[in-house]
Amino acid sequence: MPVEENREIWGNPDQQPMQFQEPNEAFAIPKKVLQEHQGWETQVVWYYFNHALTRKLTSKNQSNRFLKMVKKGTYPGIEHEAPRMRWAADFLPVPPILEVNLSEHIPWMLTEEIRGKDGNHPNLKADPIRLVKMLADALSRFHQVPVDNCPFNFRLETALRHSKLRLKAGLIEPKVHFHPEFQHLSAEKAVEILHNERPSHEELVVCHGDFCVPNILFNGGALKGFVDLGELGVADVWWDLAVATWSLEWNLGTGYEDLFLKEYGRRADSEKIQYYRLLYDVVS
Repeated sequence: MPVEENREIWGNPDQQPMQFQEPNEAFAIPKKVLQEHQGWETQVVWYYFNHALTRKLTSKNQSNRFLKMVKKGTYPGIEHEAPRMRWAADFLPVPPILEVNLSEHIPWMLTEEIRGKDGNHPNLKADPIRLVKMLADALSRFHQVPVDNCPFNFRLETALRHSKLRLKAGLIEPKVHFHPEFQHLSAEKAVEILHNERPSHEELVVCHGDFCVPNILFNGGALKGFVDLGELGVADVWWDLAVATWSLEWNLGTGYEDLFLKEYGRRADSEKIQYYRLLYDVVS
């Protein structure tokens, strides 16, 4: 089940079980990063299924940086996220990238922090109605990015091809990766449904790809930034809307979906919501 985390970091605690046991030796801080951050405190803030980890590095003057490490062969990896963040920086507030290393055993990326509280912070969740409206406005802002300028594609043709490749490689584990709504499905059946029930029309926008409550940062009532952009790309608007409303349920409880969609300017489309939520579980 999704796990709630209250923290001022970038990362996504919104998916299947977070694992905060000590990371294995493969996730040791790279020597170069250690050398350049002598005297900085380090803290593991995200450890996901033994293949992805984020550390917060804090200097003596309390400035923060984030070191994200993702094993090769994992989707989305650093090789997917870094170019998307660099591209998005021309249009949206995203963490500035300090360095990327794709050649090491586990690729990594070092970023500056965005100063703000993620949407799961208690101060923001204390007024859920206001927070839901802020999140809807944030998604509207994201979707204003010009589609023609975006080189990253996750239209259904690409997404479904990706799902077949993951199935063939044995990377889809329903009991591990699927949310409870879909755990009764086999990997083969899930992919079959996605192909057989493919929507006939796509309304294309530049999607975040993982628009979950903790991935949006605010300062007071002001949007400060977006994080976890490894799945950014041109896709149907419901790719984001389906996941965003799902995340509201995980993090705030039931009863906020209609308000979010109203603030965004949509009515619920149950078929597309169900379809894109299944796609979300299958492709990453």
